[in-house]
Amino acid sequence: MGLVKRVAAVVVPLGLVVGGVAYGVSRHGSSDDKTLGECRTRVDGLTVVLTDEQARNASLIAAISVRRGMPAHAATIAIATALQESRLYDLRGGDRDSLGLFQQRPSQGWGTRAQVLDPVHATNAFYDALEKVPGWQSLAVTRAAQEVQRSGFPTAYAVYERDARALASALTGYSGAAFWCHLPTPTGSAPPVSRSAVDVRGSLSPAFGPVQVSVGGDGRLAVPAASRPRGWALASYLVSHASQLGVSTVAYAGREWSAGDDHGWTASSGGGSADAVLVGL
Repeated sequence: MGLVKRVAAVVVPLGLVVGGVAYGVSRHGSSDDKTLGECRTRVDGLTVVLTDEQARNASLIAAISVRRGMPAHAATIAIATALQESRLYDLRGGDRDSLGLFQQRPSQGWGTRAQVLDPVHATNAFYDALEKVPGWQSLAVTRAAQEVQRSGFPTAYAVYERDARALASALTGYSGAAFWCHLPTPTGSAPPVSRSAVDVRGSLSPAFGPVQVSVGGDGRLAVPAASRPRGWALASYLVSHASQLGVSTVAYAGREWSAGDDHGWTASSGGGSADAVLVGL
């Protein structure tokens, strides 16, 4: 099902884990570049490695919590739940009629089959249920998750709490420049920049709500950021979706990420201010 692994401030060979759990490996690209297709989150000495598909789903879960005005604790609970239930994949099957990121069951009122297989619907349904749990804001991650899921394995969510907390901190923007992906550089001719603006807006809107996307004089797209956490949340989301959107660079607050390398966010004079995330095509 892909890769989730934790590395405690050291570099280890693929397939080995220090202080964490590995769930298999998914690879993209040639054997000469084994990190291509991987995304990393590094917070407080903990590194969590995901496939690009897992990262897209984690960033969506985090973004929707931002849109709903929920604290990062909500994203931690939701990401821990999705790690346990589906390894952050949108599964087309499961136990009985369980489906999707959270293994929600249409027969239990989570929505139609098509709805629970829609990550946006599934994530909002999870948060709707979480908000009905009394005092969820102060509950332990595993307790809050169990109140929503009613799992037969109520303590299983605790295994993923540290990973989920790091991912939530990075993807909601509270830990800036803490998430990046090593993705192929886009090839071929880029579509008209106006078309790309529509595509970027269409990707961001279900996650963050209505957003403005404008075209700058340098040909890059600009997405306004009302605060640094929101800016880093937007930037992380765009990095995780870069392959689908044909994005080659993302810049914010003096830092820049580039597809094609695995250096993460580097200082850049073209990184712009904290007022907007800049997207290169």
